[in-house]
Amino acid sequence: MKASLDKVSTGSTRRSAKPSQSRRKSALAAHAMSHPDAMIDLHGIVKTFKNAAGEFTVLKGVDLTINRGEFVSIVGKSGSGKSTLLNMMTGIDHPSAGKVVIGGTDIYTGVTESQRSRWRGRNLGIVFQFFQLLPMLTLVENVMLSMDYAELYDFDERPERALEMLKVVGLEKFANKLPISVSTGQQQLAAIARALACDPPLLVADEPTGNLDSKSADAIIDLFEELSRKGKTIVMVTHDPSLTSRTTRNIILSDGELIDETVSRALPLLRHRHMLEITKSAVRVTYGPHEVILDCNRQVENIYLISNGAVDVMSASGARARHLARLRSGDLFGEIELLRGGKSIACVRAGDKPVEVLIFPRADFLRIVEESPITAEALGRMVQARLEQHRSAARARKQ
Repeated sequence: MKASLDKVSTGSTRRSAKPSQSRRKSALAAHAMSHPDAMIDLHGIVKTFKNAAGEFTVLKGVDLTINRGEFVSIVGKSGSGKSTLLNMMTGIDHPSAGKVVIGGTDIYTGVTESQRSRWRGRNLGIVFQFFQLLPMLTLVENVMLSMDYAELYDFDERPERALEMLKVVGLEKFANKLPISVSTGQQQLAAIARALACDPPLLVADEPTGNLDSKSADAIIDLFEELSRKGKTIVMVTHDPSLTSRTTRNIILSDGELIDETVSRALPLLRHRHMLEITKSAVRVTYGPHEVILDCNRQVENIYLISNGAVDVMSASGARARHLARLRSGDLFGEIELLRGGKSIACVRAGDKPVEVLIFPRADFLRIVEESPITAEALGRMVQARLEQHRSAARARKQ
């Protein structure tokens, strides 16, 4: 894996075995997206399954945008809808409602299965938990297989390209080995080489480290991080919380719904059901530059979670005010007054730019904290630190 990744990051060397086909009109037309940097744009995705027992809705109106070059983890309990969400992104399954736009392409509207299959082979790399290598083929032949299916690269170029990909993941010495002859970690690396063979802009991994030891798992994540730095977009489903700290974003699914990322960042120790409750009930408010959000010596009736922008915490209002702290996206404020009672001990105002906050009522927040002792303990430590900060500012004013 110490080899250069340049050949898998630009797509400049990729060629079609049948260039005339790439010029044909396809129903996979590019659509203008709301976010120009988006690789994945999901709008109102609903997935309902029907069986003898009736209907069961797995995804309940999911809206999600993932930008190019992001390394994103998707977590959630079993049955939360993670694998179903991946199936929507990869074109493996159809949404019951909503639109899926990948790299500017609406992959479901007016698209046949064969067209979608061809698109998937050329634009998407999939890494499975159980590798899915063909046991009768060598590692290099397994990697070549994806190029064969996608009809990319000239026939004579494919062996060299496959060997290059194995070199990227550190397996060039094992190229002619059968999968059974290498370790499970090496099999997963070979599966990643296969996923990279057609130089797709998007890599989707479903529990890629679930069957690996910690050393092999670290090697996989190291490789994903490097690929992300080179411009690949990587979406990884995982149950391992130690891996989510190494991704650029952590998306949580609970009962088929997305938890607001502001909530999960500000209150990471809450149970998912509590995060979802705050997500669905909190009010989103935008304040203009320097606008007062929380005034001094006023009763505090809400907790505030910063979604976008920054706020300044001041010791008082007016000319004698002293700047105490700047809080940014993912931070919260108002917790001191809610947990200890009384009026606000500091003023909070928007920074130089507009700031967006989620506002959640006092009574519901206190109930949730009471049901989450680990969160109560973490908030208690935060309260003590901020009170000491306030005392230090008060002593400085007296000097």
